[in-house]
Parts: sequence; C-alpha cells; structure tokens
Amino acid sequence: MSDLLTLTGVHTHIGRYHILQGVDFAVPEGQVTMLLGRNGAGKTTTLRTVMGLWPASRGEIVLAGERIEAGTTPDIARRGVGYVPESMAVFSDLTVRENLVLGARDRDLDDARLDWIFGFFPALKRFWLSRAGSLSGGQKQMLSIARAIVEPRKLLLIDEPTKGLAPAIVMALIECLKEIKRRGATILMVEQNFHAARELGDTVLVMDNGAIVHRGAMADLAADVALQERLLGLSLETHQ
Repeated sequence: MSDLLTLTGVHTHIGRYHILQGVDFAVPEGQVTMLLGRNGAGKTTTLRTVMGLWPASRGEIVLAGERIEAGTTPDIARRGVGYVPESMAVFSDLTVRENLVLGARDRDLDDARLDWIFGFFPALKRFWLSRAGSLSGGQKQMLSIARAIVEPRKLLLIDEPTKGLAPAIVMALIECLKEIKRRGATILMVEQNFHAARELGDTVLVMDNGAIVHRGAMADLAADVALQERLLGLSLETHQ
C-alpha cells in the first residue's frame, strides 16, 4: 500500500510560538489515520499546515508524489484535498444549497451524490433553502462535512467532527465516513471521541509537544490500556 501524504521534518511557527517541531509521518492511501494527543499538542496546527492555512517554516509535505508545502490553500484544495475545521465553519448568510455549491469545484452539484449525503444527514435536505446561520450546532457540523464531501476528494482533513454532537448524529457521521472510506477516500482525522476513533481508524498517530511520539495500528492502541495512559494520560475508554 502506498502513502498518499507524507510529512518530513515539518516545523510551523505561529508568531513567536514554535508549534510543530519536526513532524514526520505518512498517511496510507485508502485508510483512515487518526491523529490523537492532549490539548495543545499540535494536532490542529498539523491539519492547517497541510492545508496551507499556516505555512510550514521548514520541512517537506508531499501529496501524491508532489510537494505542496509552498502551495496556497486554493491550490491544495484543487489537488483534491477537503478540509473540515473544528469550528464548524459555514457561510451563515448563505443557504445550505449555496454553501454546498461553494464546496463543488465546478459549481455543479451531483444529484445522486446529494441524495447519498441526505441519507446520512436528512436535516440538510429539510433546510435546503434556509440560511446556514439558522441551523443548530449539529446541523452546521453536518453542513461543514457535507461541503467537504459534496464531490469525491483525494484526501480529507477532518478536525474533531463529533465534538458537541448528539450520539445519534455521531453514529450517522461514523457510518458516513465509513462509506466515504469504502468509496476510496483517504482520511486524516483529529478526534477526541474514542468510540469514533476506534470505529474509523486503521492507523493512529499520537502527538505531544509538536512532534509524533507514537505510530501504529489503531486496534493495537485500543487494546493496550497501559499505552493509552502513557501516551494520553488516561484510558481512551474514558476519553470520549
């Protein structure tokens, strides 16, 4: 299995703060890689650096054999990378439909793919012509994810998608992401809900102080309580 994304010696500075301090990892193509770690470890900065939102100050980021660390965010998006931020970023003054149109590179929506998305997130169909700002927090998260998957993506970067969501929505989201994976997508995801991480993850990376301190199979970490406590400070069974 080949690696779709690799980071080698990546450093990121934000102002005077040195956040990423030599990050090295690979994301296998067609798999879900979970990025775990304590708050402040550098997980969100890693996703934002890959997406070009915060530039790497040193190191290499390679996507499908091509270096992208100097690319702009629009350029990286055009290479087939979708990004779902933790902040549930939606355009509040636009309708649900208009938000999804903005997520489509050719500005045309595929009706069959929309029906598939509505199967997981029926509220989006119900509020199709409503302003996104009027949606609940959970519905905004659905919209943010739907915008990233409104057309097939080579790579999805997803930051804590289940945060603050009701259990039923979390389960729908897990099933949606499983189906996206079955359709061939590669996912790098930050997640604090262990149930979601265990259900979705093939491989796992653990960050601490701006560097990767553990890499391996998600199933192995899930089965090793002592390793969970050493890397994360608590058993992942309570880390939800």
